[in-house]
Amino acid sequence: MSNLDNINYEVDLSDGVITFKNINTTLGFVRYNEGAEVEYIFVSPMFRRRGLAKKLLSIIEEKTKIKPIPQDPISPLGEKLFKI
Repeated sequence: MSNLDNINYEVDLSDGVITFKNINTTLGFVRYNEGAEVEYIFVSPMFRRRGLAKKLLSIIEEKTKIKPIPQDPISPLGEKLFKI
């Protein structure tokens, strides 16, 4: 069982933006371009360390068929996520 199994959320897919949300709040989102370059990724502090960011990145890869890459600048948390 992954940490995501304990979170009830819906996924909203639109052009260049993927959002995870529940009835109360936005859990996280990512903005990206056609080249799978991640322009911005955010996960609410209450929902971090549960695999949401990795799931967002995997959806980008499924949609674009390209492994997501970060754009500069990238935060220290982002560096850990992308393992630059």
